[in-house]
Amino acid sequence: MTNADVAAPVTAPGPSLDRFVHDLSFDALPDPVVRQAKRCLVDLAGTAAAGVGTSLSAIIRAHAVEQYGSGGRGARMIFDGRRVSPAGAALAGGMIIDSFDAHDGHVLTKGHAGAAVLPGLLAVLDAVEAPMDGKEFLTSLVLGYEIAIRAGIATHRISPDYHTSGAWNALGVAALAARRLGLGTGKLRHALGIAEYHGPRSQMMRCIDHPTMLKDGSGVGAMVGIGAAFLARDGFSGAPALVVESADTADIWDDLGTRWRILEMYFKPYPVCRWAHPAIRAVLDLRAAHAIVSDAVDSIEIHTFHEAAMLDHPAPADTEQAQYSLPFPVAAALVRGKLGPADIDGPALHDPAVLDLARRIRLFEDPALSARFPAERYASARITLCDGRMFECAPVPAHGDCDTPLSDRQITAKFLEAAQPTLTGADAAAMLQAIEDLEAPAAFERFIARVLSPPRPRNAVGISRSAS
Repeated sequence: MTNADVAAPVTAPGPSLDRFVHDLSFDALPDPVVRQAKRCLVDLAGTAAAGVGTSLSAIIRAHAVEQYGSGGRGARMIFDGRRVSPAGAALAGGMIIDSFDAHDGHVLTKGHAGAAVLPGLLAVLDAVEAPMDGKEFLTSLVLGYEIAIRAGIATHRISPDYHTSGAWNALGVAALAARRLGLGTGKLRHALGIAEYHGPRSQMMRCIDHPTMLKDGSGVGAMVGIGAAFLARDGFSGAPALVVESADTADIWDDLGTRWRILEMYFKPYPVCRWAHPAIRAVLDLRAAHAIVSDAVDSIEIHTFHEAAMLDHPAPADTEQAQYSLPFPVAAALVRGKLGPADIDGPALHDPAVLDLARRIRLFEDPALSARFPAERYASARITLCDGRMFECAPVPAHGDCDTPLSDRQITAKFLEAAQPTLTGADAAAMLQAIEDLEAPAAFERFIARVLSPPRPRNAVGISRSAS
């Protein structure tokens, strides 16, 4: 890319980026956008409540306390309550959400905005002693999604590598933090440039080949975004952000404030990599249509797009490998007729019936389906029974895409199941009601108090608990 490709800050027919960041008001948000923001908040809160019980979460929270202690006010960590630096709180929060792969996503970004945007927003809210109400919180949340999603689409357009979400959701965090800190146009521009430059350009497919706690980079993205805003506040320079200012990406930003990308989010019914979801749906559809029981299955063939076919980890050693597997969750879903938090961690990883079936699942790349990725993700399944009968289905997409969204009831049910190990039934119900009524001051205060306090766990089967 040459210097000629880098333009001044893009000015769209609607509000420019800096005006969108600093001047966007709650009253300017269409009702469906506010509704979607609350759906995202419910989904992320449930994912965080489940994630706080993982080994990854225990490690990163202890690390944040040790390495990112605060010399001032600091910010509390999600479902923990201990104060660390704002960057440390964002890092921990992003990794807590990322540790339980059930969070929302956007197909064209090939990743996740909310996993960084929510912890970044909570960190800067708690660290800055200035008023914020529920309306401003929702406005900032939407703002973060809108910037992050466009940065993600732009990153994939101008970069040859498939980077993790942290490479671009850092810009959404930097933007909402810049709003909270009251940075002007010039410093916002530097904050975005710092976030883009320091964002983790980590290779997503490496974590697919070798699943570990590195995950999707959203914790580091949240941390970088917070740090970028504070650095810019203090006079640190970093402009331009090429994903924002390059002539090659100008059209992506032209509709900022008129097209609401948050309405294009998908929501996951299952707590595993989204790429496995079409195959899970295909197998569950065949199970229901033909009353298939797992004991009668000889083998399964899955035909899907290239990236999904790479999720070939039939015998996961830990929840990270289970979440980045296709054969294991498909087998678990066929054996149990469902796939929830308890099915991808703990004793479930050693279920002989699931492991035996997972080893008899073969994955095949379908070039036609690969050509449709990332905008569309499809898979077909062929199940052969021990008696020789065979059942197959045409390619199907995952449940929960923006054109076939999960209902509010389904998202609520998912939240309640995911939150069980962390929140009491009363706490979970109170959090749902607080999010629904978030514009009311008392409801907003209740939500913040609960999400930034230590969990009050109840005895329940779910994601394995670890000491903090």
